[in-house]
Amino acid sequence: MIDFKQYDDGVSGHLGKLKLNRLPLLSWDFYGYFYQNMSGNITDLNELHLMAVENKWIFETEMKDRIDKDTVIVVTDTDIKIVFSSRNIIRMTGYNQEEVIGKSPKIFQGISTSKETLVEIRKAIEASRPFEKTVTNYRKDGTPYECYIKSFPIFNLKGHLSHFIAFERAV
Repeated sequence: MIDFKQYDDGVSGHLGKLKLNRLPLLSWDFYGYFYQNMSGNITDLNELHLMAVENKWIFETEMKDRIDKDTVIVVTDTDIKIVFSSRNIIRMTGYNQEEVIGKSPKIFQGISTSKETLVEIRKAIEASRPFEKTVTNYRKDGTPYECYIKSFPIFNLKGHLSHFIAFERAV
């Protein structure tokens, strides 16, 4: 049998240098849920990075600092069709990724969504300007929620508008 002592010592030394909050493992359910969320966030970041490289984005906002379990990232093309959403969109909206890809963010709007706010958002998008707004959106089951949106236009290396990215959070 192979002796793993040297490996264990190396891993222990490496993990000891990291600033990680370690909690006792009280339940595999809690750990599994935490691990699944962390894996989803890492996968989302990797997909966003690949999208950025593929589309040659010039994007200065550090995405990894913005993504967490409560922040949903939505990327639209210039026709304002969703081309990417983070996996945690289901917690905020009830829709999974596959249901929103190719759709307009209008699927989240409803009767109490402020028309004035939508006009302000549309003007910012038409002018390729960033914006921050709170809007009443609706979940898949029809229940309303307040959604804080911070959005930025993304340009490619030639300076042409490529996509819009929005960081959204239920408030």
